[in-house]
Amino acid sequence: MATPLEMWVEESARLTKPDRVVYCDGSEAENQRILAEMLRDSDSNALNEKTYPNCYLHRSSPNDVARTEHLTFICTPNKDDAGPTNNWMDPDAAKFKVGALLDGAMRGRTMYVVPYIMGPVDSPISKAGVEVTDSPYVVANMRIMARMGKVALDRIGNSREFVPGLHSLGDLDPMRRYIAHFPEERLIWSVGSGYGGNALLGKKCFALRIASVMARDQGWMAEHMLILGLEAPNGKVTYMGAAFPSACGKTNLAMMVSALESQGHRVWTVGDDIAWMKIGDDGYLHAINPEAGFFGVAPGTGMTTNRNVMEALHKNTIFTNVAMTAEREPWWEGIGGAPPAGLINWKNELWDSSKGSAAHPNARYTVPAHQSPSISPKWEAPEGVPISAFIFGGRRARVAPLVYEAFDWQHGVFVGATMASETTAAATGNVGIVRRDPMAMLPFCGYNMADYFQHWLDMGKRIPHPPKIFHVNWFRKGADGKFLWPGFGDNVRILKWILERVEGRGGAQETPIGYVPARNALTLDGLNITPEAVEELLRVDPEDWEQELVDSKEFFQKFGDRLPRELRDEHAKAASRLGRAAGVAR
Repeated sequence: MATPLEMWVEESARLTKPDRVVYCDGSEAENQRILAEMLRDSDSNALNEKTYPNCYLHRSSPNDVARTEHLTFICTPNKDDAGPTNNWMDPDAAKFKVGALLDGAMRGRTMYVVPYIMGPVDSPISKAGVEVTDSPYVVANMRIMARMGKVALDRIGNSREFVPGLHSLGDLDPMRRYIAHFPEERLIWSVGSGYGGNALLGKKCFALRIASVMARDQGWMAEHMLILGLEAPNGKVTYMGAAFPSACGKTNLAMMVSALESQGHRVWTVGDDIAWMKIGDDGYLHAINPEAGFFGVAPGTGMTTNRNVMEALHKNTIFTNVAMTAEREPWWEGIGGAPPAGLINWKNELWDSSKGSAAHPNARYTVPAHQSPSISPKWEAPEGVPISAFIFGGRRARVAPLVYEAFDWQHGVFVGATMASETTAAATGNVGIVRRDPMAMLPFCGYNMADYFQHWLDMGKRIPHPPKIFHVNWFRKGADGKFLWPGFGDNVRILKWILERVEGRGGAQETPIGYVPARNALTLDGLNITPEAVEELLRVDPEDWEQELVDSKEFFQKFGDRLPRELRDEHAKAASRLGRAAGVAR
């Protein structure tokens, strides 16, 4: 008798018609076979075995270099259940349209069956998935990013407890590219892309879009959040989750080398991108990192910005769309030093400055998490780690201060729901445009975002010890257009204040938008920063914020009557506080 997994694989094979079907066991011998298969294609190269052992460079099609949000669909019978921030398709129409592209898409190819676990193998918070794919590159990446192979097959057994995902490269034509999610069936279909989040279906597709629906239905949280631990001089570690849009320094914060390490304040990495959280027996929200690796943006990453990941990248890593030196080593803008002679760019051409950047701005690395020197001893704790603070943040040149604390949980949900950031290359589209990105989940929420806000509000009532909520902005600029705050390792100074607030200490001053650090409340010793710069970093301008309220109200109006009443109330309260402050200022 075939198992539910075998039946689904047979059904997928009937549709895509591969030449053969291979079940992956996750072994090292199999991995080497997959990598050899990858190298048979002209788009992959082995890197310098002496300096980068077991490392590879893959070049994706030039039309396939980022997540394609406009081709990503939530397929629910009722359009309103997908909501105004998602692309919607009727499930039957999607099955017909995308099914036609998948029909025979694997002819002449091997279908790899990739069973995997998102999260530590023994964790009750973990979930299983199965991706079938015709891309050896996807298999090799999934082995790094999840617990893949026999361990997952054993967990699934004869059950239906897995999220199925069908992926084919198809012909890589952007006009024939779709990433379709069927939340009611817990199913993912993807065709026409071999890039990252479009093709590694465990990542954004399962761990956020499908998992967010599962979390709502089952009473937990699936969030686009890093998880870090801040160790104090007494050895106590306090855990925080932080949600930033792509390319806002999330990985750098998660893997920070603390500027206060000599004083005993050290940062430990639990996860750099996604958090799954359930209420623990102790009344705290407990978080696991569902991923086993880091899939990070390479450009801008160097020894000054992220020493830990740079040390991790020297073995067992797959690089995507970076440049390659004459010594067959990876190179990108920001790695340090001038471009060397004989550099081959991400399009496999001899590079010169007339050809633009040598590495694609969204070039990536896929590296096992355990290789980072900053990895937390608790990163695979089955019970997860207790979260004491949530941090929201975006890239804003002005308006948002360096850090502020929400008045309470409901106000914190409002702060997260109205979060905005200036766009980057991680998502296709214009760069530098301010867009609302609630909880950094705009591209990743698998259902109506108004209902997602309601789920946050409901969770706050259920968590006996809810995390305190903060907002940060490392990117504020002065009148000269330069960043006011040094960022990177010095961001630990902000985390230290957040920790002090969590513990009921830490000086704060009330403003119309929340509590900002009081004068002298931040640890600034050893930092070359003027009192005027600090004042500007923490300044709250009522006029700027009144404009923010106009913009956020416009954003909220998209959701109509479905928007929770509590958020309308918070908007009104914010307007009232700002009105009073503006009156005093005048």
